[in-house]
Amino acid sequence: MPGDRCSLWRTAFLAISLFGLLQSRQIAQGLTGVLDDCFCDIESIDVFNNFKIFPLMQKLIDRDFFRYYRVNLKRPCPFWPDDSHCAIKDCQVEPCPESKIPVGIKSGNYNKYSQAANTIRDIKECEQAHELGAINSTLSNQSKEAFEDWAHHDDAQDHFCGLDDETSPDAEYVDLRLNPERYTGYKGPSAWRVWNSIYEENCFKPRSVYRPLNPLAPSRGDDDGEGFYKWLEGLCLEKRVFYRLISGLHSSINIHLCAENLLDEGWGKPIWGPNVHEFRRRFGSAETKGEGTRWLKNLYFLYLIELRALSKVAPYFERAFINLYTGNSQEDSITKELLLLIFNETKAFPMHFDESSMFAGHKMEAKRLKEEFRLHFKNISRIMDCVGCSKCRLWGTLQTQGLGTALKILFSEKEIKNLPENSPSKGFQLTRQEIVALLNAFGRLSTSIKELHNFRTLLKDQR
Repeated sequence: MPGDRCSLWRTAFLAISLFGLLQSRQIAQGLTGVLDDCFCDIESIDVFNNFKIFPLMQKLIDRDFFRYYRVNLKRPCPFWPDDSHCAIKDCQVEPCPESKIPVGIKSGNYNKYSQAANTIRDIKECEQAHELGAINSTLSNQSKEAFEDWAHHDDAQDHFCGLDDETSPDAEYVDLRLNPERYTGYKGPSAWRVWNSIYEENCFKPRSVYRPLNPLAPSRGDDDGEGFYKWLEGLCLEKRVFYRLISGLHSSINIHLCAENLLDEGWGKPIWGPNVHEFRRRFGSAETKGEGTRWLKNLYFLYLIELRALSKVAPYFERAFINLYTGNSQEDSITKELLLLIFNETKAFPMHFDESSMFAGHKMEAKRLKEEFRLHFKNISRIMDCVGCSKCRLWGTLQTQGLGTALKILFSEKEIKNLPENSPSKGFQLTRQEIVALLNAFGRLSTSIKELHNFRTLLKDQR
């Protein structure tokens, strides 16, 4: 029985971490048990992530294919005047010189296909070059079919976020390891305006709900939050999921800033590390009127959504001709092997979120709701262009694109199942930017849950 397998799985891993989990449960009162809108408990996620996934993810995102991310940090804010540029030194992003980028990544050939596929492609390219050289304005039947395939593919894709034009002269490669996500000092009205726009304009909030959704907004002394959560519980599943994804992303980013906080600037090298006071300010029960625990639960919910996406997209990467190409065959082989190992672990997790319950109502209503969901999220990805801190914008863009890619995967199940065996240019596709964002975003969530366990321990030690 599935239930028996789940129990055996949990028991096996709980046995190796019982002491740590007991500490965690004592420290964060209420952050335990089964999550809303799914059938998974927090303790199982802690064990699965901290002992299985986290170590593997740290190895993966250090590989060359995943550490270099091409992004345009110069696009203007489309919603208000860009008057909030952060001048603090820790806000700055150090671009990576072209000479440091692996040749396979720099060439744009991130998915190097099989030799046979390359041969066919080379022949076609030569034929096309010959036709262009002769100023042939007609299209062969084969070319027309190819264009129709590409157009159909473009129309079929559900893009939940805007992707950077990697050919833009303003797009630059960034070494993510040399520009870690940490607290930069960026705060105040600018940061508040970004998050307020994300919550207030893009979370299906009706005008009748006066209470601000943004945790950064000034609190109202006469509001205990119960009215808001009754409203939230009354929403359809899809709208609840949307709010919880945004709240989970916000919580995850806040944990990163607390875990990598400037502890001592001194005369030498700055010291970065966990700031317990800052963590308590952002999530403590007294400081947040008990809502910090709800926000942290949304982090776990977001983790389950992206975990589910990884398990769903595995067949795409399992195809023999999909390689994570950098130009170094040994490096590529290790990266692909490690990625497939992670996929095997995600597929073995027995308590996945069931996305089939979403957009499952009347066909026309489900289609309308899905499109509204997609456009809301795509709008959020554009708001990231309004972040005044370059480093915050870098990591906000990456994590938003990663979540957008996860949503694209979840709602492309049929396309993934119907992937042709030997046709790399047809069917479901992911760009290199989407792949890098997807895995790094999940790596950030994995780190958040690991750091949350560390903060629980630190809080207990201070008692």
